Amino acid sequence: MTVIVRDLRPDDPRDTEGFARVRRAAVPFMLATAESVAFACTHAHPDAHWRPLVAEEDGEIIGTAQVSVDFESVEPGVGQANIYVHPERRGRGAGSLIVGAAERHLADEGVTTVYSWVFDEPANRAFAERHGYRPSRAAHFLRLDLTDGTLPPLQQSPTGVEIVPGTAFEDDPRPLYELDAETTADEPGDVDVEFSDYDHWLGQTWGHPLLNRELTSVAVADGRPVAFTAAYTDGSTRYSTAMTGTARAYRGRGLAKLAKNDSLHRARAAGLTEAFTGNDTGNGPMLAVNSWFGYRVCATEVRYVRGLG
Repeated sequence: MTVIVRDLRPDDPRDTEGFARVRRAAVPFMLATAESVAFACTHAHPDAHWRPLVAEEDGEIIGTAQVSVDFESVEPGVGQANIYVHPERRGRGAGSLIVGAAERHLADEGVTTVYSWVFDEPANRAFAERHGYRPSRAAHFLRLDLTDGTLPPLQQSPTGVEIVPGTAFEDDPRPLYELDAETTADEPGDVDVEFSDYDHWLGQTWGHPLLNRELTSVAVADGRPVAFTAAYTDGSTRYSTAMTGTARAYRGRGLAKLAKNDSLHRARAAGLTEAFTGNDTGNGPMLAVNSWFGYRVCATEVRYVRGLG
């Protein structure tokens, strides 16, 4: 009954499915498939020094880690290590082994500050603090039942605004990249991010296997996209919004709400039954929008941070 930590083999379906299975069990509010796990490995930016790790016991994957350098961070030396152990396999030492391997990798790549998301539960927080991490900001997972009739009716677009699916930009997605970059830069968080690589975004974000371009909704005004909600689906009945935002010059007009409402209605019409999203607890405007839709908090994660070296 020995637990070992090793690198994920992205070309081995048993590894990618095992990784996704642990993620689904540990974080049921996030979508994960074997295909999306393999995709993340093969499309990671070289500057991210992406390293997925697994903890294995008697041939069974019981823990996972997504470890990377935050190469788009404005501040140098920042890294991420998000670690999850299957709820039924805790207490075997897998978490501590993965933490050690993740920190050694990040230290070797010059990381001096590492961030990690931790569920807001006493055992999880105690584990992080025993390993030298201190709490920072928090974020909520939210869930919406698309079958209970609480979804608000579709709203009429204001004059000069058109709602189109993401597929309308398949010939030239760069305007969406520019909108995504602008809204991401303003998103609350511990680390300020600036997009700088369109080709990387094109491969990793626009080409993501969970991105549903048909259910992604974009508000267009003055000849360009000004608000959007990006929809992920996993091939079952689950839907998740990966990002929702509005260009700075168009905020305060309800355009993000308009786009998201359109996407949710089309998701329900397509037979999807559960919608998930996540918001920083300091993002009051987006939490208010999601509350209006009927989303309810189903879990909370706390961002923990530790200095390395």
